[in-house]
Amino acid sequence: MKDIFFNAADPAHIRREKQKARELRQTQWWKRKRSSGICYYCRLKFPPDELTMDHLVPLARGGRTTKGNVVPCCKECNSRKNYLLPIEWQEYLETIRHETE
Repeated sequence: MKDIFFNAADPAHIRREKQKARELRQTQWWKRKRSSGICYYCRLKFPPDELTMDHLVPLARGGRTTKGNVVPCCKECNSRKNYLLPIEWQEYLETIRHETE
């Protein structure tokens, strides 16, 4: 994967948003969201408790912990996506979706 250069968000912003994420993970909304067991990125099925919360726009890039910015995903996709923005990971998603078909 190509090198990604960006100015990281303020550490205080990241701390605040991580705390919000911890709180959001405890809500019924999040539990329902991940209950399908489907990873948002690779579309494979996992036990719901194995899915992680991923920020579409990463916290390190100024993203926020809002219902519109978080999705359930498997640990492998979460690790591979890292700090990529939607436009940056689209090509990667196309590749893995074709592999699973």
